[in-house]
Amino acid sequence: MARTAGSHSDITGPRVREAALRLFARHGFAAVSMRQIAGEVGVQAGALYNYTPDKQSLLFSLLKGHMDELLAAWTAEKSAGDPAARLEQFTRFHIRFNVERPEAIFISYMELRNLSPENFEVVEALRRAYENELEAILHDGVTAGQLEVPDTKIATLAVIAMLTGVNTWYRAGGRLSLAEVEQIYWDMVRRAVGG
Repeated sequence: MARTAGSHSDITGPRVREAALRLFARHGFAAVSMRQIAGEVGVQAGALYNYTPDKQSLLFSLLKGHMDELLAAWTAEKSAGDPAARLEQFTRFHIRFNVERPEAIFISYMELRNLSPENFEVVEALRRAYENELEAILHDGVTAGQLEVPDTKIATLAVIAMLTGVNTWYRAGGRLSLAEVEQIYWDMVRRAVGG
């Protein structure tokens, strides 16, 4: 099928991903058709296959892309230092990064179940890599005597769940600024791990 006159793959491809992200977050992966995505983008349904082989590949691309971006951003931002300083940096980074991507966060948690087993393994490995970053900080903090947690893996999962929860309620322009939220959450994380 020929492309619509005036369409460009470098413009339409990202628009397909944005539309899919928006629709999956709003209606759920199972309820969204390729025809709906095409309608949102303004192309014929058949034209979507120039950008993705199928809906499963599109979901996988979104979830993997989010995790790749998260890991790359953390790698670029993280710095050496004592475990407490690294934990504060992780806490603030996680909140800032995720609050800017509410739809990506929502589908990253809610739509994992819709990935094929092979795709799930890839995304789950990336999630574990990110969790391992925090667990290493907690382990170093326990070893250095700065932190006190009975199980670093459970503490890792609890901290990430708490920080990700900011996305469910935080709105820019609300009662608290993002900087205030970061400070409150850092205080709670520090206390939770005996810092």
